[in-house]
Amino acid sequence: MRTIVRIAALCAALFAGAASAQPYPTKLVRVIVPFPAGGPTDVMARIIGQKLSERLGQQFVVENQGGAAGNIGMGSAARAAGDGYTILFVSSSYVVNPSLYHKVPYDPDKDFVPITKAEPAKYSIASPGAGTTPHLSIELFKQSLGLNKLLVVPFSGGNPSIQSVVAGHTPLSFQAIPPATALIKEGKLRALAVTSTRRSSVLPDVPTLDELGIKGQEAETMQGVLAPTGTPQEIVNLLQREIAAILALPDVNEKVLALGFEPSGITPAEFGAYIKAEIAKWRRVIEQANMDKI
Repeated sequence: MRTIVRIAALCAALFAGAASAQPYPTKLVRVIVPFPAGGPTDVMARIIGQKLSERLGQQFVVENQGGAAGNIGMGSAARAAGDGYTILFVSSSYVVNPSLYHKVPYDPDKDFVPITKAEPAKYSIASPGAGTTPHLSIELFKQSLGLNKLLVVPFSGGNPSIQSVVAGHTPLSFQAIPPATALIKEGKLRALAVTSTRRSSVLPDVPTLDELGIKGQEAETMQGVLAPTGTPQEIVNLLQREIAAILALPDVNEKVLALGFEPSGITPAEFGAYIKAEIAKWRRVIEQANMDKI
């Protein structure tokens, strides 16, 4: 079994506040990515940022502020002024970290407001690291099926854990789609299922766990855009419209799908509800797995 976690809907999320008297933007906009360059969140930020620059006439410049599973960059964005000139691209660590860490430098309920938006005792299973969405998907899978003796082997990232499976050292793995897609298509990995509610357009022949009769396993590594609380409402509305339009562009859609993402422009209310539900779900999984906080 090599189960692939679908990269979920790209969601744009920003924040409401006082009205702005001047056209926006009038200067450079910082795009904080709380991970190193080259990862899925960074790639998405650069695709969207370039298009925003072209459409709005000001530079949207990506700043990579990696470290502490995204906490450093997310904390930096939380402290930024709510003026529309700092936005934040996030992944699922945004909803997982508050339950995984003793203390995080942001409050997901107060600092950000949304706009739009995976055989017992015999097998070991690779994860790309403790506390990652694939790792928590494994814990959810174990809890649902009573596979308490399934050994989780954490690696220092997606590529090392995938290579362990390719080399035959670890027979199973839960992974995000982007780093595994090429190996699957080359026949070096076999994707048995995805943990999303529907099949991935990148791997359309791979069934969902739900189709295989394993219920309640939805686990998605979401990508979203946030801005600090207080960002003027007209800026929120403008960016939401622009990002939704950018995602619909044929060239962008093609790039996003090739990366293993499934873009969908959900509303601010839907994304807000999604964030709250994800925080509650992963808190429950972490507590039931008796995982020590970091």
